[in-house]
Amino acid sequence: MNTYITGSTIKRLREAKGITQTQLAEQIGVSCKAVSKWETAKGLPDISLIEPLSLILGVSVMELMSGDTVINKNISSNILFSKFYVCPVCGNAIHTTGETVISCCGITLPPLEAEEFDGEHTVTIETVEDEHFITVNHEMTKKHFISFVAFVTCDRVQFVKFYPEGNAETRLQLRGKGYLYVYCNKHGLMKQKI
Repeated sequence: MNTYITGSTIKRLREAKGITQTQLAEQIGVSCKAVSKWETAKGLPDISLIEPLSLILGVSVMELMSGDTVINKNISSNILFSKFYVCPVCGNAIHTTGETVISCCGITLPPLEAEEFDGEHTVTIETVEDEHFITVNHEMTKKHFISFVAFVTCDRVQFVKFYPEGNAETRLQLRGKGYLYVYCNKHGLMKQKI
């Protein structure tokens, strides 16, 4: 039942909107008994009702299905609150500037948790004219590689995608203070304050 809408989610969202079971039933075109059954886990809404139900409850279909409501608290759009997501199926790398629900290849992706660099993963930064030459000392095989490097400051993101059997090196303009992120396909996301 966790892969579908739960009754507790419907009840929580309905109550947050300040509407009764009867009012919800009337708006969606079902009986109030049906809504009661959904909320007590004795039944599930038909798939054709998911979109209208999400509209009435004021959430996206993904939020309704997952039970996690996204509340945008990132009023100032501070890019330092960046989140990174990587699809385990296709390897798609996605960057957001705050909380969101991201789905790729039919999977809802959790945000990656960045760890500090370990001894296995080292980054060399050399100044070259007005840029910095970034080298990640790491193997680049099809089974173990660096997928991307990103430098995030308060007003910009520089993002470079790498591919297996290439070199994990690039030039970036490291202006201002920020975080350098490196994603290893086996060890996850790492960051370093610069």
